[in-house]
Amino acid sequence: MSVNTSTPAPPTRARPADAGGGTSATGKAPDQRELRRRERRFHHRDKWWGYLLIAPAGLGLLVFYLWPVVQTMYYSFTEWGAFGGTTWIGLENYRTLIHDPEVWQSLGNSLIYTALVLLGIPVSMALAVMLNLKGMRGTGIYRTLYFLPVVTMPAAVAVVWRWLYNGDIGILNQALDTIGIDGTYWVSDPTTVRFAIAAIGVWMTVGYNMILLLAGLQGIPQDYYEAASLDGAGRVRQFFSVTMPLLSPTLFFTTVLSIIQSLQVFDLIYLILGGNTQAGLTNPAYADGQTIVMLFFQKSFFDNQRGYGAAIVCLLFVLIMALTALQFRLQKRWVHYG
Repeated sequence: MSVNTSTPAPPTRARPADAGGGTSATGKAPDQRELRRRERRFHHRDKWWGYLLIAPAGLGLLVFYLWPVVQTMYYSFTEWGAFGGTTWIGLENYRTLIHDPEVWQSLGNSLIYTALVLLGIPVSMALAVMLNLKGMRGTGIYRTLYFLPVVTMPAAVAVVWRWLYNGDIGILNQALDTIGIDGTYWVSDPTTVRFAIAAIGVWMTVGYNMILLLAGLQGIPQDYYEAASLDGAGRVRQFFSVTMPLLSPTLFFTTVLSIIQSLQVFDLIYLILGGNTQAGLTNPAYADGQTIVMLFFQKSFFDNQRGYGAAIVCLLFVLIMALTALQFRLQKRWVHYG
């Protein structure tokens, strides 16, 4: 029997795998610096593709929103000549603004209108709750009817409501006359003009807020109501203990949006009061219904005081920012997320 006396070959040591996952075609592990360089190059290229895709929206935001804000702030420190051109006058427009009673009356009218329009949010809440009831029929029709004023042009709304509010042949006064109440000239009476205009504002916004609140209601899980029912909570208790806390983010959103929109209202009230036509110039309640945006329009485009008008708009901008910041500060006390 023969014995194999040949020396066995020494075992080969396996090469550790590189962090890049394998070796190249030449058998060499890829350089880590080269891998990182490629990764940075791909990331850089993807980043520029992202910038390119958002460029149209960003350019529109810059040209139509940010630049006008900066330009208006600059013009608020200038005075416009009769034939164009501006002269830097510093804070003179703001000194005049502080001592101008017309500015503060218009600002007060805007705040009163905003406060009255906010009373429409409980109405929207009640409508949303009713449309969210189980077994409610025709919800699609009701939602459409309530939302129609939102998509109606303010000019058309103004024409219709001026006819309804007409002191001589208006439907509202005719309806009141049937029950023995003498109507008034609603948009020409200083004591009623604010409430008459605010009623139109509520009518135009209640449908939009209702849709938002209805979406919030439908997003509340039914498990919470079932658990509350097992604990003996009735419908009223469930509304205040379950619905209101879970709906508070939607209520907060609608409140912020309503305040911003109400402070910026212009076309509706301008047309209701008659604007700069003969009807508006002779309207005894014009000053009691004029908003701050209407005053800006009057000063800028009819009195040719564009620098002063820019100062009025900057005052409104600061007011909106302050009220919005205050709401975000206070929302920590009553808004519940999750």
